Amino acid sequence: MSQRQVLQGVVCLLRPLLLDVVPSIRQTTALALGRLADCDVELAEAVVKAGILPQLICSLPEENRYYKKAAAFVLRAIAKHSPQLAQAVVQCGALEMLVICLEDFDPGVKEGACWALEYIARHNPELSQAVVDAGAVPLLVLCIQEPEIALKRIAASTLSDISKHSPELAQTVVDARAIAYLAQMIPNPDAKLKRQVLSALSQIAKHSVDLAELVVEAEIFPVVLICLKDSDEYVKKNGATLIREIAKHTPELSQLVVNSGGVAAVVDCIGSCRGTVRLPGIMTLGYVAAHSEDLSMAVIVSKTKKALKSILQKCTYLPALEPLLHEAPPGILKHIIGQFSKVLPHDSKARRLFVTTGGLKKVQEIKAEPGSLLQEYINTINSCYPEEIVSKTLHNLMTRSVPFALKESFVFTDAE
Repeated sequence: MSQRQVLQGVVCLLRPLLLDVVPSIRQTTALALGRLADCDVELAEAVVKAGILPQLICSLPEENRYYKKAAAFVLRAIAKHSPQLAQAVVQCGALEMLVICLEDFDPGVKEGACWALEYIARHNPELSQAVVDAGAVPLLVLCIQEPEIALKRIAASTLSDISKHSPELAQTVVDARAIAYLAQMIPNPDAKLKRQVLSALSQIAKHSVDLAELVVEAEIFPVVLICLKDSDEYVKKNGATLIREIAKHTPELSQLVVNSGGVAAVVDCIGSCRGTVRLPGIMTLGYVAAHSEDLSMAVIVSKTKKALKSILQKCTYLPALEPLLHEAPPGILKHIIGQFSKVLPHDSKARRLFVTTGGLKKVQEIKAEPGSLLQEYINTINSCYPEEIVSKTLHNLMTRSVPFALKESFVFTDAE
């Protein structure tokens, strides 16, 4: 007799224990059945064939919380293997019991029910529709508002799996006002929760222009762009996926992504990732660029800026950078000034040339916001010179060149 046959015999022996008068025995039996079903599809089939499911759920509403969690685990363990086994779980009346568990006071019972519902809904549209018809969606939306992070995660994941199959199912989730609550959780510090929230919004937005616009109206920009800088790779991936699913629909939605700084953020994200995590970002740029010539140019400019920024950060030959002080746009100028602030404190010859060529004068002309990174760069450059030199430069800003008197008064010592 094989080990699997032995285990199948164990399943039959466990069945009567589900009716034991001792609650702890019923609970332990359910847990054992769940573990057997979880590890092997044939054992899961054995549990179904043994007629255990109706027996498992017949008195579920009256059982204690420990038994409810164990029973939900059995249903989840069976449903995960295939659509056929998930359908068997549905046919035995489990959905109604799981929905009742979503209303339980214990967060662990709610979490167990969410897990089981997710493993049923994920397989196909018919099973997802069965979950919807059982009245689960409004209760799942309530679950994402609960304080327990683990419950929020699995509830959001379940909503994602329901939404992914069709526009109609996604609309059901939208009608339950899920978008607003999901959008509010994007800044949450828990990475696993953010993954599921971004996934759910992506699965809603992907189906149609109307659904994508509803997601945008929940004010996900620019907060979703912060996710592209997250330390968690899957938060980055799911954030880029959400932007992709919005941008692909119309030029107007792509323009909104561009206007919010989304293209530049996606370009940075692609540069910071490796492997398949980069794919949604690459596809996003493709969708945006495909809509029109203007949007294509926006993608090109963003990618060019990224490359130029990388080059500037490696350039320490200041004579090559100095002409750019007078011609570069503000977004690039910051990085040029940054390079001068790195090199000038350590190069006396460069400091001298920077004054005589008008570089210091140009720096004084730049209007930077107090406390900004650009202002810090300017302060670093100014600190390289005697205060009277900076003052005279400011005094002569209206002239076209640095006066000869200023050049003569700038005396360098050998130590410099």
